[in-house]
Amino acid sequence: MTDIPNSAGFELSGGKIGVLVIHGFGGSPVSVRPWAQSFNNSGYSVSVPRLPGHGTNWQDLNSTAAADWFAVIEKSFTDLKAKTDHVFVAGFSNGGALALRLAQIRGSEIEGLMLLNPIIHDRRIFMKLLPIIRLFVPSLKSGPSDIAKPNPPIHSYRTTAMHALYSARKFWQIVERDLYLIDLPLMIGYSINDHVVDPENSETIIDNVMSVDIREIIFEKSFHNVSLDYDSEILNEESGQFIQDVLTGELARGSYEYEEDDERDLIDAEFDSIVSSLSLDESTPTTYLDQLDRSESVESLIERNMYATPNRLPKFKKAQRGAIIALIAGPLYVIGYLVTHFDPFGLGAWPGVLAVVAGAITLFTQMEHREIDDSDSGAVL
Repeated sequence: MTDIPNSAGFELSGGKIGVLVIHGFGGSPVSVRPWAQSFNNSGYSVSVPRLPGHGTNWQDLNSTAAADWFAVIEKSFTDLKAKTDHVFVAGFSNGGALALRLAQIRGSEIEGLMLLNPIIHDRRIFMKLLPIIRLFVPSLKSGPSDIAKPNPPIHSYRTTAMHALYSARKFWQIVERDLYLIDLPLMIGYSINDHVVDPENSETIIDNVMSVDIREIIFEKSFHNVSLDYDSEILNEESGQFIQDVLTGELARGSYEYEEDDERDLIDAEFDSIVSSLSLDESTPTTYLDQLDRSESVESLIERNMYATPNRLPKFKKAQRGAIIALIAGPLYVIGYLVTHFDPFGLGAWPGVLAVVAGAITLFTQMEHREIDDSDSGAVL
């Protein structure tokens, strides 16, 4: 049973230039079909996989995680690479994050990267509380699709799967952390009236990748999904031109060449990083690149455990301990009130509810900086 008609993944045969096109979170290949078709019209071979849990119903999506989505992307890339001489990768929204991660891991095998309204962070308070909210609310209605053009095809869920969104959020943190690994020619397009993804995401990517050639495209008439909106032709033309410019050498791979002041800043930053990593522990330090080198002996990068349990329990500050107590005591108070009708404050169940809310806000605002380290346990997405 599927909520989205014609949502299966598809391939379009063409020449020896391949383009992998990746759809977004909660979406389907329908959302990027015009974009994919434009590549094929130029003679390129195109692969548009459907990510696990997508294109059917939100319950299926809630049973998947970022590791599942990336595994499909990696396989689709490998299959397309075996059929072609050169491969470009195009990603829309969360598909942009997946494309970035693929470039961070297998960048030497990719000719160029095209991103459309990519997301790598969401700074809203709601997202900070997501680790708790998802435990009580498995889904939320997400409203109409963010497309300015009337009568778009059904291409995404109208319900947000909260467990899957939590996994996506942790994945974005990894991608944002490792943006410096990317030195590919990059085309990044974003809408100034995007109501789903803040355009600041694109600015973050531009400011932190090491690519020397970055082509920035701004869409003024479209909302989030440009491929199905008014600026679709501009998107198609710019994407086709980008591929041609990469193939002819006008746009090249390479890292940014620093001026003298920038080089000094870089050296200082590297020195601070080395000093901050020193400790009394005599064991050999392990870096992300060391882990990546060892991963070559593993059958697939994605098989590594993304969320390994830390060896030691975390140490909490006084405010954090109080927040944890509130998160435990609040539900107990509500249950006690509902069962016994004991109401010492004359406010019903509200003291318990307020304790949970206050505890959640306190705990997750203070522990937010720990999430990247926790999600980094063996992560290779």
